[in-house]
Amino acid sequence: MALNLSLQYKQTQSLVITPKLRQAIKLLQYSHIEMVSHVEEQLLENPTLEAVPDTEYGDNTAQAELRESAGAADRDRLEQQNGAETSIDWEKFLAHMSDRGPGLASGSLGGTIHDDLPPIETNLTYGESLADHLIFQLQMMRMSDEEHRAAETIAHNLDARGYLACALEDIATDADVDIEIALNALELIQSLDPYGCGARGLSECLVLQARVVYPEDDTFERILTDHLRNLEHKNYAAIGKALGLDLEDVIEYHKMIQELEPHPGRPFSSEEPRYITPDLYVRQLEGEWVVLLNEEGMPELKISRYYQKVMESAKKEDKEYLIDKLKGAEFLIKSIHKRRRTIRRVMESILKFQADFFEVGVQGLRPLILQDVADDIDVHMSTVSRATTNKYVHTPHGILDLKFFFTSGVRQETGGDMAAEAIKQRIRSMIAEENPKKPLSDQALAKALAADGVRVARRTVAKYREALGILSSSKRKQVF
Repeated sequence: MALNLSLQYKQTQSLVITPKLRQAIKLLQYSHIEMVSHVEEQLLENPTLEAVPDTEYGDNTAQAELRESAGAADRDRLEQQNGAETSIDWEKFLAHMSDRGPGLASGSLGGTIHDDLPPIETNLTYGESLADHLIFQLQMMRMSDEEHRAAETIAHNLDARGYLACALEDIATDADVDIEIALNALELIQSLDPYGCGARGLSECLVLQARVVYPEDDTFERILTDHLRNLEHKNYAAIGKALGLDLEDVIEYHKMIQELEPHPGRPFSSEEPRYITPDLYVRQLEGEWVVLLNEEGMPELKISRYYQKVMESAKKEDKEYLIDKLKGAEFLIKSIHKRRRTIRRVMESILKFQADFFEVGVQGLRPLILQDVADDIDVHMSTVSRATTNKYVHTPHGILDLKFFFTSGVRQETGGDMAAEAIKQRIRSMIAEENPKKPLSDQALAKALAADGVRVARRTVAKYREALGILSSSKRKQVF
């Protein structure tokens, strides 16, 4: 069999993501805070990029409303000045550049009242961790070096709840001690403040606290060790029968147990709060709902005239560097304007589809998918997905994730669909108004919804209730 080698031409089409396209996609996904941070970084890294004076950290509301009321001609002129519509041939620009125009603006070299203040790092404070809190107490106690080493190992292996997250054998191995010494160290940790730390489960955690708070009554330990599940389901009769207690006594024990802390490490949690800055505002102006962009902290950008003049006398290597930076600055300005237009158009489309929500609240939500908005503004669905990622809008009903407005629907007997979020809101309202001693079961909630014309199965009600973080009727029931 002979092998023949030959050359063949074949024409194919493929999508190639260029670096500039990748950057534009990345900018579209940025939240407002991330976008402000990115612009600040680019102002530091790209010398040809400048912020227009008096456009940074202004009054967001006034700026937004001013931009909204500006005419189309003014907006087009602003975009053209920032290079949003046309690209500049910088090589050609060098040959025809005029000597007119202001040079490099001189900045203020004077000091400020803050110059004598210490660095911000010296003013920061850091919260004490649970491990540090326990180790500090260990230093006040007498113990062997091995016990101290094992106790420190345990302190560093407690989870956010304050529970021991690994086996005691692993502690002994890590601390290089015998299992008996590791057990003694665990008992030392469990005797420290906050009580309940070092427990290996909820039952042991509550028992450790009950021994301190109610040292003369071992009934707490018997209930928490053997009947925690019955206590969870409020099966007081079974507990009373097993321990020989009256029903009223079991209920009283439950009241006191509820005062114990199931997660003793909670006050030492190191989880940082998450701050949300809205990217958009939806407000009613003169009877109409309008979309306003949040421009707080976001300066208008322009290309430096100084570096345009510098290129006239620059060396070849420097000129190539400056041309590269100028093109990067031009592309960033264009990308920012395109990002603004895309996000605004997406939000305006959402506003059109979800107009009832802004009028009456969650109950006015209608089913909506990404493709609906994509078809409405004539873009690809992936563009809508990126434009709504990590974006928040300030509405009369709170600050909401843009993904909130995209919700599935439940088919009704009338032929229409009802948004899942609207049904969840009804379930939440019904449970908030129920009799706590006779809570509504999932089946009862389904019947109540059906009476209001909302047809959902019991399983669907249970799924929505769990998504809302609401316990079942048996666990919501209050008997005292």
